Amino acid sequence: MSSVHVVGGGPAGLIAAERLAQAGVGVTVHDRMPSVARKLLMAGHGGLNLTHSEALDRFRARYGPAADRLTPMLDAFGPDALRQWCADLGEPTFVGSSGRVFPASFRAVPLVRAWLRRLAELGVRIETRTRWTGWTPDGDLRFVAADGATSQVNAEATLLALGGASWPRLGSDAAWVPLLAERGVLVRTLRPANVGLRVAPSAVFADRFAGTPLKHVALTVPGRPGRSTGDAMVTATGIEGGPVYALGVPVREALDADGRCVLHVDLRPDLTVQDLAQRLSRRRPKESAPSWLRRSIGLDAVSTALLWEAGGGLPTDPAVAAALVKAVPVVVTGTMPIDRAISTAGGVAWSEVDDRLMLHRLPGTFVAGEMLDWEAPTGGYLLQACFSTGVVAARGVQRWLADRGPDGTV
Repeated sequence: MSSVHVVGGGPAGLIAAERLAQAGVGVTVHDRMPSVARKLLMAGHGGLNLTHSEALDRFRARYGPAADRLTPMLDAFGPDALRQWCADLGEPTFVGSSGRVFPASFRAVPLVRAWLRRLAELGVRIETRTRWTGWTPDGDLRFVAADGATSQVNAEATLLALGGASWPRLGSDAAWVPLLAERGVLVRTLRPANVGLRVAPSAVFADRFAGTPLKHVALTVPGRPGRSTGDAMVTATGIEGGPVYALGVPVREALDADGRCVLHVDLRPDLTVQDLAQRLSRRRPKESAPSWLRRSIGLDAVSTALLWEAGGGLPTDPAVAAALVKAVPVVVTGTMPIDRAISTAGGVAWSEVDDRLMLHRLPGTFVAGEMLDWEAPTGGYLLQACFSTGVVAARGVQRWLADRGPDGTV
């Protein structure tokens, strides 16, 4: 029986281990944490958004520049396949009102428990509290245990699925970057994605509204493509939430180019400027500005305060107020740190892997999951691509093993 070692016990690594074991390959999974699937369990705190039900052409487009490379992998193991996989584990899924897909239990624990049982039945060995530290001069894998003991393993094939850098406390600390760089592998700089933005609100605004949602707003970066809608959240240092995360790429591009980014917040995306101006034209005598905005166009306290912050006061002219409501400028000075991000951009460059996800410079070593250079918004796209790349990498390992001759050469 062939011997394959998977380094990383997240979704990509575990699905690869499962597929390999089902093909009769002997598999050992190594993870530096006390248990595997920790990021999956963390994602379950929000209901475990596994994938999305939207049309596949729109689904693929969510991956931006990496869409062409990921499309064959999404075709190999897409949303329908992932939902069937869950059902086979005894955890059927449902589609929420937003099109997102969740387990019927709305929890990660039952799914993970069923998955680990299946892996055990398939004979997959899981070794925890073991950190991978690279290769020996002879090409063996090196590991260090929690007690400091070292070991080395001769693997017929290796599959790396070590994640990005956004969850160091759950195991994704990017310690693999220098190990691959030493072997000449090009790794694009890891940067925070799906992350909150830093702005400079006044102390009064931050103290009063931190933790308050900006409901049903639309966000854009002027001069750059993309518009996202939904509920954003005011924080003590900035703004975060789904519509903020969805604009990660244009925000980063603006920050890289100018050191700052102006984010436009449309507080009433359901109304045109003309609609707003008409409603605002009916101001009552002696009516205060906040009352006027609330009664005429339904602005709540946090939205009104945001207008005040942007203009140094509230406008009184209906046309001026309408224009500002449709595009409140918020100056972004940076993103929150990478360890506060949901995911990361960057990783192993696509030019470094073949269509099997094997590293050109390290034959027999495959890469899957967030280690690769792709990013996506929240909504099920992150987990889906991790599963999809894990399945494709496992198939690549099988092809590699099948192509080897009796003496181990290809």
